[in-house]
Amino acid sequence: MIDYEGIHHVSLVIRDLERSKAFYTEVLGLKELERPPFDFEGAWFAVAEGGQQLHLIVHQGQTLRDGKIDSRDGHLALRVSSYEGTRKWLEEKGIHCDARPHAKAGFPQIYILDPDCNIIELNAAVYDG
Repeated sequence: MIDYEGIHHVSLVIRDLERSKAFYTEVLGLKELERPPFDFEGAWFAVAEGGQQLHLIVHQGQTLRDGKIDSRDGHLALRVSSYEGTRKWLEEKGIHCDARPHAKAGFPQIYILDPDCNIIELNAAVYDG
């Protein structure tokens, strides 16, 4: 049996490093971490406390997404403390979102796309709107 301690990191493929770094720091508010000197471009970010990380990897290959939000496609889900505060922040930043305050999942969800059409779910424990 495997004894898990948690998720260390999730990696997403991106095409434009500077554009993506701006999105993940300025829109999502993640803190960039120091990254080893790999022979390919990328960036690492801290996600909350506890050592969880998001790694961005520059790769020019194809993706399966066409710019539409499909919550059944592969995605990164991050828990936020305030659903309504997050929704308002995204609105202020001009980010299109698929807001689901009363989602069938049993907790409120917001889906957005990053600049490379990676799907990000932002969810909260309760609806606070």
